[in-house]
Amino acid sequence: MCWLVIRRLPTLSANEGGVRYHIDVEWGNKTRFYVDQRDNCALVREYAGDRDVLNCFCYTGGFSLAALKGGAKRVVLIDSSGDALALARQNVTANGFDPQRAEWLDADAFKTRHRLHEESERFDLIVLDPRMFAPSREHVDRAARAYKDINLTGFKLLRPDGLLFTYSCSGAIDADLFQKMAAGAKVDARILKRLGTGVDHPLLTVFLEGEYLKGLLLQIA
Repeated sequence: MCWLVIRRLPTLSANEGGVRYHIDVEWGNKTRFYVDQRDNCALVREYAGDRDVLNCFCYTGGFSLAALKGGAKRVVLIDSSGDALALARQNVTANGFDPQRAEWLDADAFKTRHRLHEESERFDLIVLDPRMFAPSREHVDRAARAYKDINLTGFKLLRPDGLLFTYSCSGAIDADLFQKMAAGAKVDARILKRLGTGVDHPLLTVFLEGEYLKGLLLQIA
């Protein structure tokens, strides 16, 4: 007789930019922690001071914790995964941040953005880091409409001079095309910085169609 013993792996802890993150190595998406966003989290931390922040598709709270570390007045986190939000809440507590500065919305980010706009909610800094919209070139047209929609709603939720951090992990969409999609929102905004992965998370020349991160930091003009 053969017995199979299954032992649940523990939740690990990591420190990134002075923020402690709990990482569930069994549950979650991909690597369970987006190490390719390290430099971008640092940039959010730099700009978040005394701002109201909205983090859509927040997952376990990487950008949210960076914003709280940077002194954000309030952070609203939206994700459709209750498990991800629970881990994000645990991360807020582990870092000693005031839980009153965080608001948790277990909801569809697409629908919730429109509701927030209808309720006249406005933010100083918004992060849009959705799931992959274009796994192949056959999905590019549909992805273009989705990116245009989320960016347009993001702009509408910003206060004057507000900042929009917008990202794509779709390998079928390169940085130039992603910039054109952001321009498709037809909002008068300045590109402050083009964003991507850290130097230790390179793009392979032999696999350009694979997933890789690209993004923009935009400001309402």
